[in-house]
Amino acid sequence: MKKGPNRKLGILNWIRRNREDEYELLHPSPPLSPEEALRVYPLWTRCDFCGLILYLATLKDDHFICSGCDTYLRINTFDRLESLIDPGSWRPMQELVSSADPLKFKDNKTYKQRLEDSQEKTGFQEAVQTGTGLINGCPVALGVMTFDFMGGSMGSAVGEKITRLIEYATKNGLTLIMVCASGGARMQEGVLSLMQMAKISAALYNFQNRCGLFYISVLTSPTTGGVTASFAMLGDVVIGEPQAIIGFAGRRVIEQTLGEYLPDNFQTAEYLLQHGMLDLIVKRKHLKNALTELILFNQGTPHRTHGLSL
Repeated sequence: MKKGPNRKLGILNWIRRNREDEYELLHPSPPLSPEEALRVYPLWTRCDFCGLILYLATLKDDHFICSGCDTYLRINTFDRLESLIDPGSWRPMQELVSSADPLKFKDNKTYKQRLEDSQEKTGFQEAVQTGTGLINGCPVALGVMTFDFMGGSMGSAVGEKITRLIEYATKNGLTLIMVCASGGARMQEGVLSLMQMAKISAALYNFQNRCGLFYISVLTSPTTGGVTASFAMLGDVVIGEPQAIIGFAGRRVIEQTLGEYLPDNFQTAEYLLQHGMLDLIVKRKHLKNALTELILFNQGTPHRTHGLSL
């Protein structure tokens, strides 16, 4: 099923799509019944908060905001890229980078199996997609975290992809934008996951402080753990989506540690803006234009340095 021109995003997806097309030609499947068609190609979804049944095409036009309760529903990576990047301008980078299994980690599943399951589910090799593109004609280096891939957790491959994106943006003088959605560091990789916080932050230091280049961080729901404690909060401008849950430790952990109840809106984007942790809260339908205004405003600054040799 085709999902629009901007869905054709990567080598792996292109190979998979062509293999599926070849298989269908050789082994045509019988037509689906109406009930089966709705199950395989759903047209409707349900709001997780108010329970309202929503037509997917209309929901997409509404930027995945529930028309019943105005709740911001999770938006997948394909739709996020389509909403931000000018048609035909997306150029993915480092698509084949994937995590290894250095600790041979296993709980009720092996780490290798969890990676394979997430790759099959999402069509991506890892929990962040990086590349370059145009936002209303402005060239940018963009990273979008995929929460459906193991909760957007940051393992060594995620850290490597983000670091390479930052280094590419540094050498080419590009504005950097990271759209964050993560449960934090990936426990299956232990300290190899935690060290990505320092690696990414060091690359950002070169990008921001030595080159004077512009980094915008967009925090969506949820942005937690080691991602919050590193690159998510290091933006020159930090933007939150309305209602986004943003924090380090979980609410219950903090309440149990402090022995007291927290405000109902604790760790929401609105709470963080009120306490000076965010610069802006921007609605999804205005995000692309807001990013454009910030980029254009920054282009005239005199302190930018291009092509730093790393």
